[in-house]
Amino acid sequence: MDLVLIVAAALTAGYLLGRLRPWQALGNWAADQIRSAGPWARGGRGRQACLILAHAATAPRTSWRILRTPAAGGREATAPVRDPHWAANRTRTTPTDQGDTA
Repeated sequence: MDLVLIVAAALTAGYLLGRLRPWQALGNWAADQIRSAGPWARGGRGRQACLILAHAATAPRTSWRILRTPAAGGREATAPVRDPHWAANRTRTTPTDQGDTA
């Protein structure tokens, strides 16, 4: 009788884990928190450590790729410059702008 209860509990737990997918939900939550700059940046070191561990546990390939990619920052990264005369300097590519008519 005990064996039947243990097997039934294991099957029920497996079914619920398959339906609820807590591992996938944790991974999605960690990825969303890392992508946003709000609570992730203001959460403190403990929150950041938990999020990094959750992301590394649920998406190890992505975490490894992120760690291998060099950070773009410092003097190498330059901000895009806005041209104040963009309307006068734009290139004309459509036939009607160049005076060609069909």
